[in-house]
Amino acid sequence: MTAPFDRAPSVLQNTQLSFDSLGTPLSEVTFVVVDLETTGTRAGQSEITEIGAVKTRGGEVVGEFQSLVKPEQSVISPFVARLTGITHAMVDDAPSIRSVLPSFLEFSIGAVLVAHNAPFDIGFLRSACERLDYHWPAPTILDTVTLARRVIGRDEVRNHKLSTLAAHFGTEVTPDHRALSDARATGELLHHLFERFGGYGVTTLEELSTVRQSGWAKRQAKSHLAKGVPAEPGVYMFLDGTRRVLYIGKSGNMARRVRGYFNASENRGRMAEMITAAQEVSCLPCAHALEAEVREIRLIGELAPPYNRRSKNPERNSWIVLSDELFPRLSVVRSNSALERSPAPPLGPFRSRKSAQTVKELLDTLYPVKRCTTNVTKRSLSTHRPCVSSQVGQCGGPCAGVTDADDYRTSIGELFAVLAGDLSTLHRLGAERMQRLASESRYETAAEVRDALRAAVSTAARAEEVSALRRVPELAAAAPGFDSGWDLVVIRHGRLAGASHVSARRGMAEALTALQSTAEWIPSPGPLPQDTDSLPEETRLLAAWLSTAELVSAGSPDDPGWSLPTTGANSHARASGTVRLGDPV
Repeated sequence: MTAPFDRAPSVLQNTQLSFDSLGTPLSEVTFVVVDLETTGTRAGQSEITEIGAVKTRGGEVVGEFQSLVKPEQSVISPFVARLTGITHAMVDDAPSIRSVLPSFLEFSIGAVLVAHNAPFDIGFLRSACERLDYHWPAPTILDTVTLARRVIGRDEVRNHKLSTLAAHFGTEVTPDHRALSDARATGELLHHLFERFGGYGVTTLEELSTVRQSGWAKRQAKSHLAKGVPAEPGVYMFLDGTRRVLYIGKSGNMARRVRGYFNASENRGRMAEMITAAQEVSCLPCAHALEAEVREIRLIGELAPPYNRRSKNPERNSWIVLSDELFPRLSVVRSNSALERSPAPPLGPFRSRKSAQTVKELLDTLYPVKRCTTNVTKRSLSTHRPCVSSQVGQCGGPCAGVTDADDYRTSIGELFAVLAGDLSTLHRLGAERMQRLASESRYETAAEVRDALRAAVSTAARAEEVSALRRVPELAAAAPGFDSGWDLVVIRHGRLAGASHVSARRGMAEALTALQSTAEWIPSPGPLPQDTDSLPEETRLLAAWLSTAELVSAGSPDDPGWSLPTTGANSHARASGTVRLGDPV
């Protein structure tokens, strides 16, 4: 018996798909399409009178299940008997749900359960399992009502009942309120719906789990924008009618990725809004995926498209510096001018001001550094009044009675060393503080210290990698790419200067020679961390790529090679992976 349906909250229910199952083609999934007839509409109060199911795979029927079920307590009303044709006389000799349910669960094991208005049928099956103390396997559940609402509008059908949709598609089996017939009709409907979704690029089980109604029709109307996009690595840009860039993305296959914005798997509200405004897709083909990533970083930083959430502008980075005062204190800054005035190297960049502030507070706690913002000069030193923090021993310098500037700087010598890259005292003092807090049962505060320590070490380690790569005038490297070929790059002072791809290793030497002669000129790095590389993400991206690449040449013929830093912050971060050097080509 099919009850009036409710809108299902999502297409796939009661499942959490693992990364191992991502991208399962629908043709490789086994489906069990089930339909129930019941004595009423409420699971737990009404009972099942018939179960019908069809097992399909790749569009072919591989099995069927059908059984009448004798209710144990409920009565089949005259209305239900007229609707389904099932009477008490028909089910008197039928098995009980106690014996039918285990057989059905065995029949459907390992399959995706499908039903039209799934909450109704699955609700009865789950309720029966709970009542009989049977294990409910929590399978992936697919609701054809929800699927139909996504791709079949009211301009095509007056409603989304099974009988209406079966007539619309002309299924061979006509639903008649009997379980097996309705299951067969639902199975046919399922594959008609798959054909609809396939036309918009939705071909996997996981894509169906993200289908949403919002913006669907608008995205379909703009699908022509994906025509002509090349199926190769590169950067794609959505433009509005004035050719303003709305959104920038990158992909190893631009054609497939851009098509994805117009199918049902794209469920981000901002993307639906962006697609509505877009009038053109512009593409920048690249030699390989690494070049596409770098070009994306640069273009987002340069053009600041409104629909790219992840801003990569350098001014968003935060740094921890010492102030240029007689008694320096730590502060979190974003400007180059503050970096220039700092008497010690800055610590950073941090991607958020909050993260930088947390690390600053840890450094304030571990080292006897002045905390108050009062600028103490030689003239005001004699009249300086200690701040409130000094009363609990939380402010060094004049507030702690230190009146000699040289003595003060000596007292925070270890802090200067930390900012210069020596994190040994930070690691030791941080561990001691965590141990002390834990002994006092202040576990939450100890966890905050741990997190801040990790942020400081990881940030310093990344800065070391960027700094080391910036100092190298030129690197030529290769890594296995698509179609069994090789991706080639030339890196100069931490920036991508050239990129190409060869289909076989034997052509690598000649291609690299040509690439080096035509690569972009990159100036030497300036004194500030932000001077040369306004986009530190690019250098970190290249450093990560180099950790798994084959280094062909570095600097001059006398240069033995290059490796990622294995000392300093990297040793504390246990990030000592060295680039493997290959034989010169």
